[in-house]
Amino acid sequence: MQDLTTMIQSLRRPSLLARAARLGARDYDRDRNLQRILGFGALPTTGQALVRLLELEREVDEQRRAGDAAYSLVRHLDLLIALVGEAQLYQASRASMQQ
Repeated sequence: MQDLTTMIQSLRRPSLLARAARLGARDYDRDRNLQRILGFGALPTTGQALVRLLELEREVDEQRRAGDAAYSLVRHLDLLIALVGEAQLYQASRASMQQ
C-alpha cells in the first residue's frame, strides 16, 4: 500500500480544480472545515482525516467523470481544499518529528 504522501501526490485533477483548492487551502481551518465535511464529533488525526478525505474525494471524482447529475462542484472543491490543508498539516507534523 502506498503511503499517504504518495497517494496525495498521485492525484490528477483538472488544473482549475487543483488551483482553486490550493488557493482555498490558504484559509483552511481544520476545526471549522473538517467538522463540516466529516460530521460532528471528535476530530480524527491528520492521517485518519486524509484517508477519509481521499475516499470521499475519489467517490465525488467518479461522479464527475461519469457525468452524474448528483455531482456537486462545491462539494468536490470543499473536499480538495480539505485534502490540501490536511496534507500541509501532515507534512508539517512529519517534518517536526524528524527534527
